[in-house]
Amino acid sequence: MAGSHDAPLQQLESSLARELGRVVVGAETSIRALVIALVARGHVLVQGVPGLGKTLLAKTLARSLGGEFKRIQGTPDLMPSDIIGVHVFDESQRGFVFRPGPLFADVVLVDEINRAGPKTQSALLEAMEERQVSAERHVFPLPPDFLVLATQNPREFEGTYPLPESQLDRFMLRIDVNYPEREAETEILTRYGGMLTAAGTVMDGVGVLERSLLERARAAAERIHVADALMAYVLDLARASREHLRLSLGLSTRGALALVKAARITAGLRGGDFVTPDDVKAASVWVMAHRLVVTPEAALEGSTDIEIVRKLLAETPVPR
Repeated sequence: MAGSHDAPLQQLESSLARELGRVVVGAETSIRALVIALVARGHVLVQGVPGLGKTLLAKTLARSLGGEFKRIQGTPDLMPSDIIGVHVFDESQRGFVFRPGPLFADVVLVDEINRAGPKTQSALLEAMEERQVSAERHVFPLPPDFLVLATQNPREFEGTYPLPESQLDRFMLRIDVNYPEREAETEILTRYGGMLTAAGTVMDGVGVLERSLLERARAAAERIHVADALMAYVLDLARASREHLRLSLGLSTRGALALVKAARITAGLRGGDFVTPDDVKAASVWVMAHRLVVTPEAALEGSTDIEIVRKLLAETPVPR
């Protein structure tokens, strides 16, 4: 039985779908994942080959949230100070002042994050986990709804550094973007094929979501009940992943917590008052796949993280 308090979550999803749909074609599955991340204050990793509109998705999201958008391009020579900011000597103040880097925005797109070196990737860790940045012994808070959307090319691409497990674990969800269906691709060509003007004008129609809607959606998600049996089911999935022969690393405690949060929001999005095993299953590929490390032998045989998550779901008994 749907409760009266579930409306803000569904309203948030339909409003976001409407605004993103003005610019982005065929992003329905991505929109649900983005709503889950927004409500849970989680960060999102978007994986896919170049040219599938990942940047456009991030830009449109920032626009619809009414926040400031900054883009960071991952390159091997990108330094931590390039993203955090630097202290510069100011003549008028006779001292050093902090010039914030692009990390100080509401929505930060880190494009091709796996092209940045390990040192720069680790500079993102503190920002993502603690929503603050340390520079020269000073701590600077980031915006309250700070959201990192990072894109990465699939691993086979040349010149990429695999993200460390600790970094991957900081992303609440991973969305895998594939080539669009033919109908969607036709629409993209029809809609944008004749545009020879600057790409910036496509954003003009995107409206800003009502500010209180996100807060109301968060409050609604908090009221959704999670039974003990459901918590046990999430822990069973986590344990099964840790003991799986084809995995060298299973789901962390942070990952299990992210799965519970995502399942609660998923329940609210379908109008439920409590979480069911189906809500856990619906969110599990987004939350689990990128946190699992497939053994080299299994990878050689063609096993993928998504395939293993589906096997874990099929093999783990569901609570009654």
